[in-house]
Amino acid sequence: MAMTFHLDVVTAEQALFSGTVEEVIAPGAMGDLGIMPRHSQLISKLRAGELQYRTTEGAMASLFVSGGVLEVQPHVVTVLADTGMRAEDLDEAAAREAMKQATDALQGKDPEDLDYEAIQSELEAAKAQIEMLHRIGKARGH
Repeated sequence: MAMTFHLDVVTAEQALFSGTVEEVIAPGAMGDLGIMPRHSQLISKLRAGELQYRTTEGAMASLFVSGGVLEVQPHVVTVLADTGMRAEDLDEAAAREAMKQATDALQGKDPEDLDYEAIQSELEAAKAQIEMLHRIGKARGH
């Protein structure tokens, strides 16, 4: 029997996943983090990207997170995502529109009214969603 641990992925709006898993690959702020059973305890900021986990049936599943915090405890991994969604709920057209709006805002004429950090974060999240959609589409043969 494979070793497992509990994974909780939540946003302010909803719980995206709660269950027993064998492995987690998270988009850490400094690079991807691979979490296996008995991993050392840690806390890390997350960047926008794909959070993958292997279920006890051996299947890999994906969620999109736009950033947040990852906490690893002895038998529990908790992801507190800024926002997130299941892979099947991603919409490429909406992501492209969000990317266009963020790019347009960055090229705006009144730089004093802009929140560059928030706009840049939205732009990175939209790009990460599109990259994830393309990776998943290629993996599924689309």
